[in-house]
Amino acid sequence: MRIVLFLATNLAILFLLTIVIKLFGLDAASSRSLTSLLIMAAVIGMGGSFISLALSKWMAKRATGAQVIVQPQTEVEQWLYSTVKRQAEAAGIGMPEVAIYNGPEMNAFATGMSRDKALVAVSMGLLQNMERRQVEAVLAHEISHVANGDMVTMGLIQGVLNTFVIFLARIVGSLVDSFLRGGREGGAGGGVGYFVTVMVAQLVLGVFASLIVMWFSRWREFRADAGAAGLEGKGAMISALQRLSAGHGETSLPKEVAAFGIAGPFGKLFASHPPIEERIAALQAG
Repeated sequence: MRIVLFLATNLAILFLLTIVIKLFGLDAASSRSLTSLLIMAAVIGMGGSFISLALSKWMAKRATGAQVIVQPQTEVEQWLYSTVKRQAEAAGIGMPEVAIYNGPEMNAFATGMSRDKALVAVSMGLLQNMERRQVEAVLAHEISHVANGDMVTMGLIQGVLNTFVIFLARIVGSLVDSFLRGGREGGAGGGVGYFVTVMVAQLVLGVFASLIVMWFSRWREFRADAGAAGLEGKGAMISALQRLSAGHGETSLPKEVAAFGIAGPFGKLFASHPPIEERIAALQAG
């Protein structure tokens, strides 16, 4: 999420699509009316978001070096795999891929295109520094993210925001281009001023759109905590959060996937996670 793997990939795709739009003259075709511009923005905005979502699992594995457990080789891997399987069945979702990545911090994340084709990964630091009951609560938190459809919902929200970012950026680009031309008619699709303004406007508007996405990310953490409490018990989830709070420090989890994790940077407008103290208080309040 700070911008996450999903957001970073989404912005990169929007940047690439903007160039493709310019090269193929789609801006010119859509500039004939606001309706056609909005339709183009919706197709590209939603498409870019769901391409990001489709790539999220592959990119998360690549970014963290997570190793998927295909056939459990150790007692720890067997316990980890069995725990996720039990929780997935209880939550009514398909069995996710289970992976371990080499990170000293206590963290875990979930991602994927759908409830039945997800990935749940944990750090070595989590396995080494938490009691198993606490790890089970963390896993339940990630399973709850999957069961709640948080990744898909984030994709939908980002797609809608992409649509308005693309649409408004081109409106601003047209106004700036018209001003630079002194009101004279220009070439189809606008000139250099139009293109540069669109790129800058998309970046600026994309940052503001990220505020909304991060707000949703913080809200979904409370819901996932509640789901974990339902699967493994409120006491276990509170204990896991307290352990996270006591041992929280710098994370080796790449910033691009940090918002998928159980722990993340706190106290900032762009934070993907609320403060742990607020999460504990919410659980204690029921």
